[in-house]
Amino acid sequence: MRSPSIAVTVFIVFGAGVLGAQHGGGDMKMKMAPTVTDDAQAKMKQAMLAAPPDVSANATIMDWPEKDGMPMKALRTGTNGWTCMPSSPAAPDGPAGEDPMCVDQEFSKLLEAWSTKSVPTLSRVAIAYMLRGDKGASNTDPFAMSRTATNNWIVSPPHLMIALPDPRQLDAFPTDPSGGGPWVMWKGTKYAHLMVPTAAMPKAMTAAKRMSQR
Repeated sequence: MRSPSIAVTVFIVFGAGVLGAQHGGGDMKMKMAPTVTDDAQAKMKQAMLAAPPDVSANATIMDWPEKDGMPMKALRTGTNGWTCMPSSPAAPDGPAGEDPMCVDQEFSKLLEAWSTKSVPTLSRVAIAYMLRGDKGASNTDPFAMSRTATNNWIVSPPHLMIALPDPRQLDAFPTDPSGGGPWVMWKGTKYAHLMVPTAAMPKAMTAAKRMSQR
């Protein structure tokens, strides 16, 4: 999952506005702009890379706000309940790279709770895709903004994420991402979720693990 480099209002708008529009509630109406710019086309194409084609082809696509605190912008209205976003804007002192994401309606509840530091109320299994990987996040601190010597900063390969109504059901999974299989991010917190890699961990991660064992 991405680190919280964007204002929390982004996910508040994402959770309340987008889901309200998908369910026919609220006043927010998301329609494709009459003229789709080349930049918007590129962002939509990138956002759709976050999930399998049968998911992203009919997903709503939201763009990041132009300025911190502004609402997200709808680039396309979807029909399948999924929402995809292009890579998050790079912070001046943050890592660069791709991190588009596609989430189902239930996983968006986890993101909204995380953004407001409230308790998630999931009613079923929640799923999200990041098939281009991410820019890095602490594996232990949900609100870490950058790497420190102690916060176990992880740059994840392509993966999907699974959250459960009761995060304690994930306790049997390891937290070590270097084993090659699923691991739990933010274990012991109300935002714990399972990271399921679809590609090998970066060599830098496995090398760091070997060094720590010497």
